[in-house]
Formats: sequence, structure tokens, C-alpha cells
Amino acid sequence: MPESPSVKPHTPLQSILLHLVPGALITVVYFALLGPVARAGYPSMMALILPVVFVLIPVQLGYLLVQGKRLNERLSLKDVISYRQPIPTWQYFVWVPVLFVAAGLIFTVAKPLDSFLYNNVFSAWPSLQTGLEGGYEKEVLVRTYILFAVFVTVLGPTVEELYFRGYLLPRMDYAGKWAPLLHSFLFALYHLFTPWFFITRTLAMLPLIYAVRRKNITLSIITHVLLNSIDVIVAVGFIANMT
Repeated sequence: MPESPSVKPHTPLQSILLHLVPGALITVVYFALLGPVARAGYPSMMALILPVVFVLIPVQLGYLLVQGKRLNERLSLKDVISYRQPIPTWQYFVWVPVLFVAAGLIFTVAKPLDSFLYNNVFSAWPSLQTGLEGGYEKEVLVRTYILFAVFVTVLGPTVEELYFRGYLLPRMDYAGKWAPLLHSFLFALYHLFTPWFFITRTLAMLPLIYAVRRKNITLSIITHVLLNSIDVIVAVGFIANMT
């Protein structure tokens, strides 16, 4: 059931489109930028960072604000985002590590599956170069991971959690008890630019549904940010050791 009268359930078609269209837009821009980014001497990661800045954040946050304006007659997220019930502070220190470890283990254990799918199913798809494979100037990597830290580690995941877990998930009444699984699957499909992670992402995002059961979206925001921060930590260590 919806949390409040303001939460109007979506139809299955609305739900699927709202999950997947933003990912399609990001993927189109990503592919369009691969060539220019490579010619500029940057890894393909930069071609993904830029759509986060110019597509993901404006489209998803903009859509939420427009919904807020319709409800409140001003740009606002009031009555748009669900699962905002407070929990005791100590529970963040318990459940964020639990969610982080659970999702992290799934990503780690599933690496052979990801490699198999890429090599045997999606080999024609361009791989996502992190820049840590070598061959890139130190200044290039510094610029890349400063942008990555700001937009892919913090701002992008925050907006995604508000849009997907805070807005779309509570409007999936049509899926009944299967809503969490279907939502995780659609969120994985949204990442069209790395389709070999579909299965892994579907499974790894399920622990974040606990945040929904606790009615507290802050849990999933913090966990998502921490998961994405691993790449930054690895990159900082790599860059620091460059001569």
C-alpha cells in the first residue's frame, strides 16, 4: 500500500519507462563521448562521468522537483520522496556496515560471472577503462578521479537513491511482494552501459531494500556512496605511487 495519499502508484509501463529511460539517455551520451574522450587522452571512465554530471543528476533530480512543484506549487521534494522516517543514530553504525559488507561480498564473489558474461556475451561492448590499467598521465587521472569522487561517488548515488528507492520503489504496488526484486532488476538494467553486471547488480542491490523496510532512505544513500568510494580509494593509492 502507498505510504500516504500523495503516493500515487505507477502503472507497470510507467514504472518500467521511468526506470529505464534515464539509463538509455546516459548510455547514448556515454557512447557519443567515447571517441572524443579517448582522443583527449582520458580513460573511458571520463565518458561515463560526464553523463552523470549532465544527464543523470539534471534528469532524475529535475523530474523529482517537477513532481514536487505539482504537489506543493514550488520546487520541493516534500511528499515526493518516501522512506524518510528517522531511526536512532546508533543503528546507522550497525546497519550501514552490514549492508556495505553484504553488497560488497556479492560484487566480489560474482566477479567470475561478470568476466564470463563480458567475454562470452558482451565482448563487442566497449570495456569501461578506469585509467588504472596504466598508460595515462598522472594529471589526467587526478582530474578524472576528482570528478569521479564528487559526481560518481557522492552526488550521483544520492540522486539515484532519491529517484529509484525514494520515488520509484514505493510506487510499484503492481508488483506486490516481488517489487523489491523487480526494482533491483530494473535498476540493474538501467545501467545499460555495463550490461555484463546485470545479474550482479540485481543481487547486490537487494540488501539496500533493507533501508526501505526500515523506512529510512538515508541508510541506502550512505551505503551506496560508500560502495562507490572504493574505486576512489583504489585510485588514490594508484596515483600516489605513480612516478
